[in-house]
Parts: sequence; C-alpha cells; structure tokens
Amino acid sequence: MSHCSGFPPIIPINPKIIILGTMPSVVSIEEAFYYAHPRNAFWPIVGSMVDQKLESIESKKQACETLGIYLWDVLQACERQGSLDSAIQAPLANDFAAIFQEYPSIKTVAFNGQAAQKLFKKEVLKHQNLPDDLTYITLPSTSPAYAAITLEDKRLFWQEKLSNLL
Repeated sequence: MSHCSGFPPIIPINPKIIILGTMPSVVSIEEAFYYAHPRNAFWPIVGSMVDQKLESIESKKQACETLGIYLWDVLQACERQGSLDSAIQAPLANDFAAIFQEYPSIKTVAFNGQAAQKLFKKEVLKHQNLPDDLTYITLPSTSPAYAAITLEDKRLFWQEKLSNLL
C-alpha cells in the first residue's frame, strides 16, 4: 500500500463546471499531471471540444481555460496499491465547500466515472456543506480500465452532456 497525493486544481478565470476524477493514476503521478496515461480518453475528448490535439501540459491547461473547466479530484490523498479506484483506502476528500464559496459561478459538478461520483457522495456530501443549487452529472470514465464503451462513444456522450454547459 502506498500513500497517494492529488494535484492542485486547474482553475480557469471563469469556471463554469468542475470535473472530478477520483485520484491520479500511478502514470499521472509519475508524469505529475492529470490523465497522463496514453490510453486515457480525457485529453482527446477535451481536445475535440476545442478542435485541437492537446499534447503539451500548457495546451491542456489552455483548453480548460477556454472551456471554463475547473479540473480536480474528489480526493486530496489516499492509500492505494496500483491505480484502480477499487483499491482506494483511507480516503481524504478535498475541501469543496471552500471551492463553491470562492467560485459561485460553478453550478455543475461532472464526475469522470461512477467511482468519482460514489466517492464524492460518501466522502464529501455527507461531511461538507455545499450549495443546494448544484447539478450533478456522471459521465463515462475516460480511464482505459473502463472498456465497456468505445473512445468515440465516450467522446460523443461527454460532448452531448457538456455542450450546453460550456
């Protein structure tokens, strides 16, 4: 079991939506940036929304800025062996009450997969005082471990659900 710590959030000037994963994967931790696994669909999906191939960290941050995506994870730390969400133990949630107070423009919380949604419900909603007017959306996980639908279907689902919010 190893101790994992999350990354600081990517915060656009005018955030419209917060997208939450669970905790960075081993590959992401090694690369020190969100969704770094080469088969993770997150950056190809976001890139398709801004009509760019996102290869550099700077271009990825700029895409979040352009779209108004506040990017973060549910957890700030946990114990975990490997990268699977099912292996997470001793979760410590980020402080979302402070985020929604500081950024009242964020009205939508989008989860990158069901594991993020379940962790948020268990570790955040039960313990933190959040605004009542938030909308929650659970999107298909962009992780390569979630292979139930194709990359193209993930992209179409994400675009359909987020297009009117961004």
